[in-house]
Amino acid sequence: MGVCGYFVVSWKCLVVLSFRLLFLVPSGLPVHSQGDSQTDNKVMDNITVRQGETVFLRCPQGDIVTHTAWLNRSSILYAGEDKWSVDPRVSLVTLNQEEFTIKIEDVDMTDEGPYICAVQTSRRPRTTSVHILIQVPPTIINLSNVIVVNEGSNVTLMCQASGKPEPSFTWKLLSPSGDLASEDEYLDIPSISRQRAGTYECTAVNDIATDVQTVEITVNYAPSVSEGRDVGVTLGQRGVLECEADAVPEADFEWYRDDRRIFNGFDGMEIEDAGQLSKLTFFNVSEADYGNYTCIAINKLGSSNTSFVLYEVIEPTSSTLLQGPGAVQDGNSGSMGMHVHTYTCLLLAILQFLLRF
Repeated sequence: MGVCGYFVVSWKCLVVLSFRLLFLVPSGLPVHSQGDSQTDNKVMDNITVRQGETVFLRCPQGDIVTHTAWLNRSSILYAGEDKWSVDPRVSLVTLNQEEFTIKIEDVDMTDEGPYICAVQTSRRPRTTSVHILIQVPPTIINLSNVIVVNEGSNVTLMCQASGKPEPSFTWKLLSPSGDLASEDEYLDIPSISRQRAGTYECTAVNDIATDVQTVEITVNYAPSVSEGRDVGVTLGQRGVLECEADAVPEADFEWYRDDRRIFNGFDGMEIEDAGQLSKLTFFNVSEADYGNYTCIAINKLGSSNTSFVLYEVIEPTSSTLLQGPGAVQDGNSGSMGMHVHTYTCLLLAILQFLLRF
């Protein structure tokens, strides 16, 4: 069996092999492992750094140092002033009797793990080990796509994110604002209603940062038509019937006179549809236009209808307008006026007869 087993190299063996490679220990002398009493071992506190930042690895020297090196889990980074690493992010900061410091810029998850500073002094070899922990801000990597469902369906929204520490999640309904919320990767909405349609926000958060993304839910439902209002129009004037329907997707409208469908331009009538509203306009109302009308709103989920009555309004005559309010009298007042008029005429006739003599 070769040194330290077949292809499994422990930290102790890596340090020993590194010392041999660097000629830190003469080949004729026995090599002491880190567990031996003649080797000083020191474990430093973990270094926690955020992804993208720079980490400094400091190793105290002291005594008379003959050789020193920084190693990571798989290779030698620096042997004294000589750089062994091919990584351009790794560089020497300080090397003197007091300390041996290197830095790693723009750290990533691949840099996480143990690092060892191996020192050969005039007295004995020693090692200082430290573990680098990389913190990564959350990134939402998997979010439900835009969802279109029919009212009454069961809906599940999913939000997954990477990050270290592992992020926690919050779901909430933004628009229209509501009380629906969850603190999990998944948000379950059983038997969804039209009031639950809108914009949903997923927030992934850890100790480092926050990531936010949104997803839209569209809920389809059959039309619901507002109750029709009867309209009174004077003969020859303009009249409008209005039909309003709430539906997703938007409804198509049909107008009927009794059982006969009305088309745009039919008998001088105009149909104008704009979103949820449809208007049936009469530009010059005739006697034939008065009657019952029906509006039907239709989409792929169903239909709804409402009825209207277009009725005639009689304009006041000019004589009525001239007489004013006082011209309207009840039956007794009219009869009394006739008697007064007859009595006056009789008196005038008697007076004319007496004047002849």
